[in-house]
Amino acid sequence: MPKPKPPSARPRLWQALPLLLLALPFLAACKDEVQAAKPAAPPPPVSVVRLQPGSVPIQSVLPGRTAPYQVAEIRPQVSGLLQERLFREGTEVEAGQPLYQIDPAPYRAALASAEANQARAEASLQDARATTSRYRPLVGQNAVSRMAYDKAVAVAAQAEAEVAAAKASVQAARIDLERTRITSPISGRTSRSNLTVGALVTANQAAELLTVTQLDPILVDVTQPAEALLRLRRDMQAGRLLRGEGEAVDVRLTLGDGTEYPLVGRLQFAEATVDRDTGSVTLRATFPNPDGMLMPGLFVRARLEAGVAQNALLVPQQAVTHNARGEATTLVVDEQGTVRQRVIETKQAIGNQWLVSTGLSAGDRVVVQGMQRVRDGVKPEVREITLQELEQGSGPAVAAAQARG
Repeated sequence: MPKPKPPSARPRLWQALPLLLLALPFLAACKDEVQAAKPAAPPPPVSVVRLQPGSVPIQSVLPGRTAPYQVAEIRPQVSGLLQERLFREGTEVEAGQPLYQIDPAPYRAALASAEANQARAEASLQDARATTSRYRPLVGQNAVSRMAYDKAVAVAAQAEAEVAAAKASVQAARIDLERTRITSPISGRTSRSNLTVGALVTANQAAELLTVTQLDPILVDVTQPAEALLRLRRDMQAGRLLRGEGEAVDVRLTLGDGTEYPLVGRLQFAEATVDRDTGSVTLRATFPNPDGMLMPGLFVRARLEAGVAQNALLVPQQAVTHNARGEATTLVVDEQGTVRQRVIETKQAIGNQWLVSTGLSAGDRVVVQGMQRVRDGVKPEVREITLQELEQGSGPAVAAAQARG
């Protein structure tokens, strides 16, 4: 049977409790003294860029496709047997250069026959005119009847008409003979030949012999939404966007692989109507293509110089975020050094900056570095930097991050 503990050992905890209660205020005071002695955290460093208004060229990036400047489908205008092909497929030809030769023998014979008919008609005309000349003085002397003279005049007139018809026949026969040599109506590059020597062709047949395509210059057809075109026109009328009168609009191309086409094009015209299916307007530009780099049918992106925005404000893209409602926001340090959040409206990206239409003013200091460590109402350590320093990656926020790393 275990022995009970001595009764004198049980009340020791109760005896120490008053001492603990007396020590609590002393411990709390010591904690306050330690917290007071701890130094306050320094304000977070941020870098800001002061917004300066300026003239900014406005560009529109539009999708489009290349198209040939001119296309000629070569078809025979006379019937006959192909005697010779006078070009090499896929090469450049000049306007008027011979392409094919059709057998000219039948057309030479037709021309000779027409010339003979013309000679016979001219001989008949000469005889009729001589008869009329002889009868004219005799009519006054009543040596020839008036009826005979009138008949001689009519025969001469008929002979003149026959000569005119014969000359027209000669001209038609000569044209047909010339058309036996098929020439290129334009300068350009030839396609493959659809017929070979020895083939029988007919005048104005449905199938073309080949196609000649002019690629220098080359056309680029781009589409722009009608709403965007209307917005540009409203900005111009309001004076927010300026463009010189009569100035040609420059166009630059980005090819499908992302490379930049080195030559600059010019905008030619815009369609006067809106496509009902797509709600867009087609614009056409011409580009020099001396090396044939651009081929018809290529998908490209065209950048058009729409105009120059006056007193425009540009904000670096890293300074713009979006809130829960999807609105574009940025942080601004006010005159008292306090961070304030602004809801802004961005129109388009220009390089690595946003063109801002509302929400900011000239002279505002926008936070571009250290945004993760500040919020609305905080007073940070502010250093103003330039856009060049921002692009180079310098600033107090970057230095602080490097020091911590």
